Amino acid sequence: MKVLKGGRLIDGTGAGPVAGAAIVIRNQRIEAVTTRAADDWPAEAEIIDVTGMTVLPGLIDCHDHMAMHGYDLARRWGIDEPQSTRTLRTAKVLRDTLMAGYTAVRDAAGLDGGFKHAIDEGLIAGPRLVVSLCIISPIGGIGDRVSPAGFSCCVPSDPLLPDAVINSPADVRPVVRRVVRAGADVIKCATTGGASSRPGHGPADAAFNLDEMQALTEEAHALDRRVMCHALGGRGLRIAVEAGVDSIEHGCYLDTEPELLDMMARRGIFFVPTFAVYDFHRKSALPHVRERAHDLQNHHVESLRRALAAGVRIAAGTDAGGHGHPSNALEIECLVKAGLTPLQALRAATGWAAECLGRECEFGTVEKGKLADLIVVAGDPLADVRILQDRERIALVLKGGEVAADRLDSERGRRDVRGCPQ
Repeated sequence: MKVLKGGRLIDGTGAGPVAGAAIVIRNQRIEAVTTRAADDWPAEAEIIDVTGMTVLPGLIDCHDHMAMHGYDLARRWGIDEPQSTRTLRTAKVLRDTLMAGYTAVRDAAGLDGGFKHAIDEGLIAGPRLVVSLCIISPIGGIGDRVSPAGFSCCVPSDPLLPDAVINSPADVRPVVRRVVRAGADVIKCATTGGASSRPGHGPADAAFNLDEMQALTEEAHALDRRVMCHALGGRGLRIAVEAGVDSIEHGCYLDTEPELLDMMARRGIFFVPTFAVYDFHRKSALPHVRERAHDLQNHHVESLRRALAAGVRIAAGTDAGGHGHPSNALEIECLVKAGLTPLQALRAATGWAAECLGRECEFGTVEKGKLADLIVVAGDPLADVRILQDRERIALVLKGGEVAADRLDSERGRRDVRGCPQ
């Protein structure tokens, strides 16, 4: 039994902070949340005094690429280093992400199911994973790794990831089934190009027809899998919403069709805007990528504002991997800059994020019965969300009640030094 006592609690539900909270943890789960200040805890209880700090649910990134380590083709296609080195590099990213306070991540393609099993078995440290394995797209879509003439360019395919290219409408359901068979927890697909896509396949260029996407979502839902869809604008964005996907990833031009936002709100479709990646794209060495990223910037911010006003739930996701693995909490800062309050941005990375993953009954909020995935932060993220990007300010990380990172003593030492008379 553990008791975190004395901290300021932000529980992830959207409620305001509660001072002097005590969170009781037993057998991996939260047994009670109270403001009881008594000292009569059971003798076997491990009391952890977090007075002056903030307790939050473990943070969640709803769109990451943990096995990607750069945008250049050699890295994207995995031919820049031995597979063993790449695997160990990915394992380090997983560990670092957990140590930074992220206890759950939805991987949006590239990470095979073995990493999830390795974490569950205790072979490596990492967050709880929701994996998609690959991006389902038609010929010419962002998941189709061939030259314009259709050659594979001698790039080897990862044998642990299924082929997810749709060659005809008849392929849709079998491909979804194969991806699920390979271990996907969620189906990732793409109905448009993107900012970093090849010239001629940009944010408003469509992939998939409506009947194909309807078949994809029907099959995924029949197999109890949610659908996360890369869709930036134009016809492909509308197709994704009309087909009933569960989350729109990026959604940069939703502001141009506000009726889609109303439809998303009615259907419970989440919006995962991934602002952080476009800050990177605006500095790209490729002119067409820079131009696209600058063009969508104001639309993207307006899309978030209108989505929130329409009642669409927002979930935080970095789209990290291609632009390295910066602090995942950078996206929380981006959300605040785009118009969310700090409390709303924290909810987007906790309670709403867990709902987006379909795991709200397990984690995402600090409530009785939930898994004890918790972080203790030195400082007040409502005053400055940027402190979540400072790993040294993440004083304690608990995953299922077990300590994943403990910097409490070093933080107390810094506070003692700061508090010494001059």
